[in-house]
Amino acid sequence: DALPISKGVHAACPRELNPFIGVAPARCASGFPAMAKGAAGAMKYLSQEEAQAVDEELFNEYKFSVDQLMELAGLSCATAIAKAYPASAFANNLPTVLVVCGPGNNGGDGLVCARHLKMFGYEPAVFYPKRPNKPLFEGLTTQCQKMDIPILSEFPTEAEVIDEAYNLVVDAIFGFSFKGAVREPFGSILNTLKHVTIPIASIDIPSGWDVENGNPEGIQPDLLISLTAPKNRLNTSLAVITS
Repeated sequence: DALPISKGVHAACPRELNPFIGVAPARCASGFPAMAKGAAGAMKYLSQEEAQAVDEELFNEYKFSVDQLMELAGLSCATAIAKAYPASAFANNLPTVLVVCGPGNNGGDGLVCARHLKMFGYEPAVFYPKRPNKPLFEGLTTQCQKMDIPILSEFPTEAEVIDEAYNLVVDAIFGFSFKGAVREPFGSILNTLKHVTIPIASIDIPSGWDVENGNPEGIQPDLLISLTAPKNRLNTSLAVITS
């Protein structure tokens, strides 16, 4: 069913959104830190260190590769977006989505998300200004291009232009490991996104936020899609939707 979305809704998306994944229940049963719950049954919120430990365990003990986890994460994000903002809910037949990708793994998640959104009946376009010179990211970019997903050469500098051209923005710029000052061109991009009126869906953490300290002056997404579990500074004023 479609989920009603208001400012600040938080969808916690474990990787078991993909029905073909069998490892997630085992992680939960073993008291895996990402899925631990407090005495009151509340969902566990991860610190940056705990989130990094989750990834290390997946890589070292479960022998997942980066591209496997990226594919699962991107699919989970596309699924969450399709639940929250069904394509059929938009006035135009093919709802347009602007996917803004950063230079790291969060950006890779965004590329995978764009590909699956295309298959779900959306019309995504990707802005990917800082592309790593690595086969994994080159492959993900090629896959988008082969599916006729436009890779934009410039980012709209005015929020009004984005509002007119798109129905939704996917923020896939920075993930939970982000720290420090935001460098260009992403500083200008985030400043523009702060003024759009269409919904923003952020992957894992709002870009520009510090996991431990937050950023009340940063972008405030309408939908926050947490991978595995929400992060520490995201546990206030958020309605939680578990998938």
